[in-house]
Amino acid sequence: MGVLGRFAVRFRYPMIIAWLVITLVCIKAFPSLGRVADSDTSNFLPSSAPSLHAADLAAPLLPVGKTSATLVAVRNDGPLTAADEAALLATENALKGVAHVTDVRDQGDSKDNQAHKAQIALDILSSNPAADAVVKNLRAAVSAQALPAGLHVYLTGPIAINVDNQQASRQAQRLTQAFSYLAILVMLFVVYRSLLAPLLTLLPAGLALAASGPIIAEASTAGLQVSSVTQIILTVLVLGAGTDYGLFLTLRAREELQRGLEPKDAVVRAVERVGESITFSAGTVIGALLCLLLATFGIYKALGPGLAIGIAMTLLAALTLLPALLAVAGRVAFWPTKVTPGEVRAGAWGKISSAIVAQPLITLIIGLVFFGGLATFATGYQPAGFSGTTTGPSGSDSASGTAALNAHFPSAVANPTTVVMRFPASVWTNLTAIQQAQQSLSASGQFASVTSALNPNGIIVQPAQLAKIYAYLGPPQLLPAQPPAGLNIPAQYYRLYRAEAQFISADGRTVQFYTTLTAGDPTGTTALNAVPAIRRAATQAAQAAGASDSGVLGRAASSYDVSHASDSDLMRIVPIVLVLIALLLAVVMRSLVAPLYLVVSVALSFFTSLGLAVLIFQKIGNAGGLNFVLPFLMFIFLMALGEDYNILVMSRIREEAHQRPLREAVAVALNATGTTVTSAGLILASTFLIAGLAGNSDQIHQLGISIGIGVLLDTFLVRTLLVPSVVALLGRSNWWPSPLWRKKIAA
Repeated sequence: MGVLGRFAVRFRYPMIIAWLVITLVCIKAFPSLGRVADSDTSNFLPSSAPSLHAADLAAPLLPVGKTSATLVAVRNDGPLTAADEAALLATENALKGVAHVTDVRDQGDSKDNQAHKAQIALDILSSNPAADAVVKNLRAAVSAQALPAGLHVYLTGPIAINVDNQQASRQAQRLTQAFSYLAILVMLFVVYRSLLAPLLTLLPAGLALAASGPIIAEASTAGLQVSSVTQIILTVLVLGAGTDYGLFLTLRAREELQRGLEPKDAVVRAVERVGESITFSAGTVIGALLCLLLATFGIYKALGPGLAIGIAMTLLAALTLLPALLAVAGRVAFWPTKVTPGEVRAGAWGKISSAIVAQPLITLIIGLVFFGGLATFATGYQPAGFSGTTTGPSGSDSASGTAALNAHFPSAVANPTTVVMRFPASVWTNLTAIQQAQQSLSASGQFASVTSALNPNGIIVQPAQLAKIYAYLGPPQLLPAQPPAGLNIPAQYYRLYRAEAQFISADGRTVQFYTTLTAGDPTGTTALNAVPAIRRAATQAAQAAGASDSGVLGRAASSYDVSHASDSDLMRIVPIVLVLIALLLAVVMRSLVAPLYLVVSVALSFFTSLGLAVLIFQKIGNAGGLNFVLPFLMFIFLMALGEDYNILVMSRIREEAHQRPLREAVAVALNATGTTVTSAGLILASTFLIAGLAGNSDQIHQLGISIGIGVLLDTFLVRTLLVPSVVALLGRSNWWPSPLWRKKIAA
């Protein structure tokens, strides 16, 4: 570390220029992270998920493509006119010419004849950076049509909703970054009481964030999945951790100046003393994040490498760019505070540390009782559904389109829970099978409404009538948009029959039903918990109708599968992370004893934070549950970030223990690191809290606020009170079996 410090100080100007150039190249050459982030959690399900099996069953009913959009037209002042229908036909034909559109399927008029919809299939994923341009071109094609007065046309559906949500997410991201920078700078000004040091501390973290985002986005082109969770967490993690590392290094440099070293020598000594702690701190975070590669849930598997890239860039900036900046600034970095050689005085943490080492057992008992009481609330944890992308943000075109669907079509159309059945033979020769399946689904008690081929768009059709039309016209998928000349059927009924293509496949063997749930909103906790019963009801109805296979699609089903995958990953990965971090701590502490209680301390912090989240959101806030990714992500971040402070505090205690009796070493180390740890914790917690408050989803709200509060608890109580108490009680046994364990120092 001393060599690295001397290198950064000696080549300080080339180092600064190199970082600026690298960051600029990354921004210009690579895509932005926001353009590749996918906000739909169901896209990250493991291949074994039952909802993906259901999607495979439904494939014959879907037009060829990777995603879809829905065109919705509505006339609020009365039924659609002939001019409206002609304009909509022209619009659908125009959309076929837009790049990436593979098919446009007319799905008919609503029962009140005031609305019309069509499905647009595309060969591009919603997460593709080009999706923004595709949706923009689709909407431009609609706007270019000469629509009759009073006819309103909207574009909604998966890709349009995802793009609109991404745009809103990018706005939330900008707010998060702006408020994070502001909050960090304000707190750094308070800590340093200088004008330049806060900027020098924050600049490396800012450049690391600016460079790592495009690098992660570029990695997505090689197959790395990127979720909107990665986008939000990257900001708070890099800014928070980067500021932590900057604080550790800058405050140690100031301390060395107070000990009489010249500025450049003080920077080198700071890197030499703190560099190892920073490196191992980042190593614990990177190690914990890379353990996520073992996850089955795609969000976790993608989150790990992406955030590991961000932390690696942050560490590199802290060890190279920040020393260069401090070497250039010298004593001016701390102006107007005068940093003059002299004895380092005991501050507030000096007094607190003296009280801790005087009564370590009492401090430990009080802390365990307090934390244990809060941790008991964790037993009340209930997983909540994921709101996902069922509608666009308020005021968006996709939100207006979804509202139009809800107003004019059956309630199951806009956000259905879809039951899919596969029959051994075509149902066109036995449409009573659909009737029997629909009746069974309705009688199960799990479905509030069921829409099928027998009541498309809310218009009831008898099996015999449908069979007669099929015998006359053939499969609805093969019919042109307009009735052929000489066809003896009204245009309205012709369009209604073409809408049957969404319920029965061309070969007649695949049938689907749009349903609403008696459990309520499919994005809610009640619906998520009802999924096993919903799947049983679907299986029983399929068997009663003679189907050979069945499945359930929709937000509730995918949320349940995600929750199940998340819980499985938590049980499998947590022990691996614990062992890995314990090994890293054993290396940096040169001890086999200290890592044991340090890992336990972070586990206690996790359960306490989870219990507090249950208390705040479930008990006080009356939420149906906590987002099911929260426990997993909270564990990973509190475990990894908590060890940051463990390493800093324990490394300093170990350093002082070479020269002092242990309890005196604890007091001196806490006096030296207490301000650093609490300042770093406040800053890190603030970035998470800001992300939670500025986020555009319940998921981000809960994640940001819960992890932020957890960091505060960990910083002010666990790391600076409980851990030093244990150290004082164990004495030099902390360092077994290293030579420091045997070293005797007179009081």
